Amino acid sequence: MDVTLGQDVATSRACAHGARVYLTFDDGPDPEWTPRIMDVLDASGARATFFVIGGAAERSAPLLRRLRASGHEIGNHTYSHHHPWTMSTARARREVRDGAESIAQALGEAPRWFRPPHGRLRHAMADEAQNGGQRVVLWSLSAIDWGPLGHVERITARLDHVDAGDIVLMHDSRNRHNRPEETLRALPAFLGRLRGRGLVPCLLPRAAPEVAW
Repeated sequence: MDVTLGQDVATSRACAHGARVYLTFDDGPDPEWTPRIMDVLDASGARATFFVIGGAAERSAPLLRRLRASGHEIGNHTYSHHHPWTMSTARARREVRDGAESIAQALGEAPRWFRPPHGRLRHAMADEAQNGGQRVVLWSLSAIDWGPLGHVERITARLDHVDAGDIVLMHDSRNRHNRPEETLRALPAFLGRLRGRGLVPCLLPRAAPEVAW
């Protein structure tokens, strides 16, 4: 407990004074990969925002609470991760609302952040997120840790382009095309390189920009 507290204090101070980057993970929580990624982050004192799918959150509520207890942020990634352009306006709104409700049920508090699946934002979804007190945040740098390009060497090369202020997109769930096993292989060395460059992985600021890769 004392070690964890010390890491939290050190991370908070570093975020207050250092050059920040913002690590985000989509499509979890995954019972296999999310804990393993969280353990790597926690070992280095890094903090990240996990954009979770509501249905998965309902199935893994204890894991969601463990993420939050470790100092990570939980964001809304809709209830079922259906592509925003394939839904009616009413369903798109419901996906945002139900995703947030699943998180609130698990954690006892509503999420502050919303990210649409595939980064495809519709006005109705942004409006519903705002109505629920959530700010939309996309990303500025993607690891592309999915599909045929999602090999550790290519993930590593893309992550090496990170700079201060970047919002980095990765994935902690297999969820069809994702390759979290490759992300996990790249993550420890990536975190080490961030430290070497004086970059600090922090939670999203309250005024995070709406940016996309």
